[in-house]
Amino acid sequence: MLLATQPNAAAAHAPPQLDTAPTTRIEALANLCKASADPLRLQILRVLRNDSFGVSELCVLFDMRQPALSHHLKVLAGIGLVASRREGNSIFYRRSELGQQPGLEELQQHIFDALDTIPLPALLEQRLVQVQRQREANSRNFFRDNAHKFRQQQDLIANYEQYADTVAQVLRDAPLASFSTALEIGPGDGSFLLNLGPRFRRVVALDNTAAMLERARATASNLNNIEFIHGDTGHECLASLQADCVVINMVLHHTPQPSQILSDVAACLAPGGVVLVTDLCRHDQGWARENCGDLWLGFAPEDLAAWANNAGLTDIASVYLAQRNGFQIQVRLFGHPHTATGTLA
Repeated sequence: MLLATQPNAAAAHAPPQLDTAPTTRIEALANLCKASADPLRLQILRVLRNDSFGVSELCVLFDMRQPALSHHLKVLAGIGLVASRREGNSIFYRRSELGQQPGLEELQQHIFDALDTIPLPALLEQRLVQVQRQREANSRNFFRDNAHKFRQQQDLIANYEQYADTVAQVLRDAPLASFSTALEIGPGDGSFLLNLGPRFRRVVALDNTAAMLERARATASNLNNIEFIHGDTGHECLASLQADCVVINMVLHHTPQPSQILSDVAACLAPGGVVLVTDLCRHDQGWARENCGDLWLGFAPEDLAAWANNAGLTDIASVYLAQRNGFQIQVRLFGHPHTATGTLA
């Protein structure tokens, strides 16, 4: 039972307190409007629509010196329009969908929606292509130079045997409508092709590094239903492909545009098909860039889910595996919205 209490004398004669909430909200609204009332900052937010960029990359895109650009990023971060993460000695920025004070989320979303309808200037588009090509070149060069020690490099972070059984089990439990065609993006040394080959009538192995493709071919030499293609997810072969299953094992953190990979494979997914993604959760081990050819230090689970959703896919199941060295692996299963959803222990 609650008992009513009488105010003490001091409280009874205390002056009334001003409600500062409206003032605080007005200031927050003014700050949001001020932060977004700058053409350059709006351009930065537009560029960050589907990707994150390091400060040095943004300097290239906007042809600015780092101190000047960092000032604008600080303003955007201060109001919650962008979020940052440190990867080794670099800081990467992405557009923030959350973090606004109550009552401002709708206005922020309107700003983003309005920006996303505006095409990027041609020069900025050209610079974006240059940055992406540099990322791709860095990744290709690493695997070209290290194909002979692929397994050793991989084992520095996550040994294949530590997650292979779980990935294979998720695939066995997947609600597949057909077992006609499977596509593996970046098959590495070909180890998982030994799981796909016996389960599907046709398997396509796609890799943009010829040396790695030869390693995969050698591993799967006893299977006669695998087609090896040198190229990326923009290859013409995907245009006519209807894959019942797409596998992307520990590949996305090596690619310059993970969201584009998911979009490309979703476009060639057959009705009732699934996309099986294995990758690292976000971490702060910057040495992985130089030693393992990583372009990304893992991903937040919500980022993968958002990119999949933008590609027209929905979550089916997720499994998370902790590693003794402190890394965490996420095994994600996505499918078209009509595919039955569930969870895996």
